[in-house]
Amino acid sequence: MKKPIYLDNAATSFPKPPQVTEAIIHYMNEVGANPGRSGHQLSIEASRVVQHTRESLATLFHISDTKRIVFTMNVTEALNTVIYGFLNAGDNVIISAMEHNSVLRPLKHLEESDFITLTIAPCDRKGLLDIDALPALVRKNTSLLVLNHASNVCGTIQDVRAVKDVIGDIPLLLDTAQTSGCYPIDVKDDGIDFLAFTGHKGLLGPQGTGGLYIREGLNVRPLKRGGTGSISEKFQQPDFLPDALESGTQNNVGIAGLGAGVDFILNEGVNIIRKHEKGLTSALLKALHDVPGLTIYGPLDAELQTATISLTFDSILPTGPGHELGGCGAINLAWMEEGIPLDAAGDMLNSEYDIFVRIGLHCAPLAHKTLGTFPEGTVRISMGYFNTLQDMESAAKAIRNIAEK
Repeated sequence: MKKPIYLDNAATSFPKPPQVTEAIIHYMNEVGANPGRSGHQLSIEASRVVQHTRESLATLFHISDTKRIVFTMNVTEALNTVIYGFLNAGDNVIISAMEHNSVLRPLKHLEESDFITLTIAPCDRKGLLDIDALPALVRKNTSLLVLNHASNVCGTIQDVRAVKDVIGDIPLLLDTAQTSGCYPIDVKDDGIDFLAFTGHKGLLGPQGTGGLYIREGLNVRPLKRGGTGSISEKFQQPDFLPDALESGTQNNVGIAGLGAGVDFILNEGVNIIRKHEKGLTSALLKALHDVPGLTIYGPLDAELQTATISLTFDSILPTGPGHELGGCGAINLAWMEEGIPLDAAGDMLNSEYDIFVRIGLHCAPLAHKTLGTFPEGTVRISMGYFNTLQDMESAAKAIRNIAEK
């Protein structure tokens, strides 16, 4: 029986480092208590575990004050915490045309409630933000810019520092769901005011973990209020971090596993992980670039994207004057022929080749409209640190066989 090839790491990374499972089991078997709620030995140990994870994350993101890191269940909760807790009536928000529904839906809700106005900054067909267009979009009431650091659809990485240079003092909320753990991030040097991350993707932790960094000087209203284990004599919510935004018992066993995942990354080195994933991306792009009947979306350059590649089993011809071919992997001379449906391609990869990918819109319809792949979506192939060049060879061979059908 051949070994399955998991290429769905943009959804959740798999496998996890053994240390992650060991940390979870250790917490469940040896610790188990609620941190910050009691004074006994196990509660103190639980607090130590949670604080260690906070410190490891601070090291990874170059955060000087660990109290500015708040744990959430995922990046969606982190993004919602800022969107609902930082914005005020009448504010204007700018987002890119490559945002995920975790950003688009809460902001659309506020826009439709006449609470804010929403401006969408254009991106090209490779998913790159038009930074030169930003100055004209900024208004006097623009209070936040939300940016997807890298697309979960085609892997396109945005130039965060260039964006921050343009918007100046306007706070930047960066969605790092696809870059945390596999791409270097420095909150100070990159000019990040809010950093939202998830634990179960590039950070190699378990699902149900994530968090938010808040730059000093910025205040966020809590999404929820309740017990925090601190100043329990007061009826009001604490006004200091992280307690202000961490009501109720957290997923502490998950946080223990997340800490082990981050420690693994720190020991390996983010640059080493990035180099390996770039190698995988380059190899797969090289193997697929000339396949008839295949279209590849995004930069088609491992330097400019994460280890995520989107494709469809058809071909597209350029439309309009001056249209560039960049962003399309192949042009099929038999372009009039109907392509292979995405669900059929996904089924073949799964059942015939034991290759696990994701098909569809990937919860990012706005990005697909930008790329020209709406409403069908794409076949998304997303590599991780534990994939190999042999996996890329197998995937390329399978994709080529399907395209030839």
